Amino acid sequence: MKSIRHKAVTAGALAVLAIGGTLAATAPASAATTGAYNGACGKGYEVFTSTPIKSSQTTVAATTYVAYSSADKQWCAVTVRSKPGARVFMEVTLDTWTTSSTPARDAGSYTTYAGPVYKDLPAPGQCMTWSGSIDISYNSDIGLCP
Repeated sequence: MKSIRHKAVTAGALAVLAIGGTLAATAPASAATTGAYNGACGKGYEVFTSTPIKSSQTTVAATTYVAYSSADKQWCAVTVRSKPGARVFMEVTLDTWTTSSTPARDAGSYTTYAGPVYKDLPAPGQCMTWSGSIDISYNSDIGLCP
């Protein structure tokens, strides 16, 4: 089981990950988009991308962060609330696409964040897919294909 310590982690400059081949060159999340990341994935995980979850056209209620550890060779996802408050339904899901039969998922009533959840590297030809929700708001994305 992964340690779930709460400490700050800065996003590193990952331009391309070497994963028994080459991951499609994708710029990592900028410092501006990783400011709310809480380091929940653990030591050595660097934010690679993020997906905002909007409760209205302009208000971001939470963000799902996807981080990678080259030491663990795993992806991690966590949905972090923009403003902690009273308990509300939150969820984070991480899977391979085409969807596997075993998504990594955490859902419940949380004040700050859902997750972290972990998945091994996808096989060649597969991609990662992730989603997050807070209350009735939801967003998902796909990418990070080796």
